[in-house]
Amino acid sequence: MIYFDSAATTLQKPASVPAAVAEAIRTMTTPGRGDHPAARMAAELMLRCRTEAAEFFDVPQPDNVILTSNATHGLNIAIRSLVAPGDTVVISGYEHNAVTRPLHGIGGVSSRIVNGRLFDREQMAEGFRKAVDGGVKAVICVHTSNVFGYTLPMDEIADICRRQGVPLIVDASQSAGIQPVSLRRWGAAYVAMPGHKGLYGPQGTGLLLCGEGQTAAPLISGGTGSLSRQQEMPDVLPDRLEAGTQNIHGAAGLAEGIRFVHGMGMENIARREAEIIRILAEGLKRKGGYQVFDDPAGNSSVLSVVPLQTPPETLAERLAEQGVAVRAGLHCAPLAHITAGTADTGTVRFSASVFNTPEEAEAVLELL
Repeated sequence: MIYFDSAATTLQKPASVPAAVAEAIRTMTTPGRGDHPAARMAAELMLRCRTEAAEFFDVPQPDNVILTSNATHGLNIAIRSLVAPGDTVVISGYEHNAVTRPLHGIGGVSSRIVNGRLFDREQMAEGFRKAVDGGVKAVICVHTSNVFGYTLPMDEIADICRRQGVPLIVDASQSAGIQPVSLRRWGAAYVAMPGHKGLYGPQGTGLLLCGEGQTAAPLISGGTGSLSRQQEMPDVLPDRLEAGTQNIHGAAGLAEGIRFVHGMGMENIARREAEIIRILAEGLKRKGGYQVFDDPAGNSSVLSVVPLQTPPETLAERLAEQGVAVRAGLHCAPLAHITAGTADTGTVRFSASVFNTPEEAEAVLELL
């Protein structure tokens, strides 16, 4: 199989990731649930995973790294911790349903949507300058669009939030492991990300990075292995947000995925993926018959196209029959398609990982 669907889930993993998962299954139980070697090994693993992530994403202390089941889990915690009915928030026009549905579920939330031309970062920054004021409860913004690979001007958006005193929540689902993500530099209240995409960890893993002083509201309550006599959830991180048995095996794989990315170097990974996407974009433009949404800066790992003669889903099915995996449709981000003008058709999305090769891109062009 030629796999170009890594924006959904990276299929090819470093060998160390499944090895770490298998070792954890064989040897570890749950932190805080026993004073025996299997429980202690699990506690040590969780601390290592938090420490690796804190160093990689510039988090002040490991306890502020929360292990979640995915980015959606983390975004729900972050949004419900800061936003209540009647509040006003600012979001970009490229948000995923992981942002828009929690806001809808709260009810009574007014969302100011900052639209803008694809890949026009100056216009997007100006839109946030106009939209963010003292009456805004939170800014919730995707770092990189999962549909178009459009990286928003997060440094500028973070500076606007800082000046206005408005908390910032960042969805780093498509950027973590590929582009620099820094909780400290952005001064973000929360940054959420999955483990199964650019970090090459297992499905069912994710991270929520919590800024200093954030008293997050737990989504679920229960046992934490600590302060068992009291009925309130502990008020300290990470226990406050990790009720129940954690995904130790997933954390073992995620820690190895972070080490892999660190060892490869994000710049090297981003360069490799951008090279492959450029081959696809330029080849499709030469062939004609496609509307190609590629970043003029040429540094994306995602490419969306609209075939002019064939429905996107049909093209994706035909490619799958030939052993090529892509994704077609709205990609769980209808707002992004409304903003870009592709809501009626959706797109075919090609997304690369470090395990793809230029030869695979050329083979797909030949099939097309």
